[in-house]
Amino acid sequence: MNQERLMTVLVAPVVSEKATLVAEKNNQVAFRVLQDATKDEIKAAVELLFKVKVESVQVLNQKGKQKRFGRFSGRRRNVRKAYVSLMPGQEINFAEAI
Repeated sequence: MNQERLMTVLVAPVVSEKATLVAEKNNQVAFRVLQDATKDEIKAAVELLFKVKVESVQVLNQKGKQKRFGRFSGRRRNVRKAYVSLMPGQEINFAEAI
C-alpha cells in the first residue's frame, strides 16, 4: 500500500463517552476515517502511525442528520468510523503520539 495514502486514511480520533467506554472495556480505539478507506488500509495506517499491533477493525457508516437553521435547512456530513481492536498489552497514548 502507498505510504502517502496510509498517512491520510485516519482523519481524527473520536472523543466521546462511548469511545472512552469502548476503549476501557474492549481495548479498542475509535477513529474517523476517509469515506473510501478499507479495513486493510485502516489496519496498516494504525500500525504505521502508532507502532502497535492491530487485532481487528470494525467499520460503520453514520449518516448525516438533517438540521434546520431558522428557515434554512441543511445537512451534517456523513461520517465513517473505525473501531480498531488492539492486541492484548498494546495501547495508544495520543499525548505521546503527536
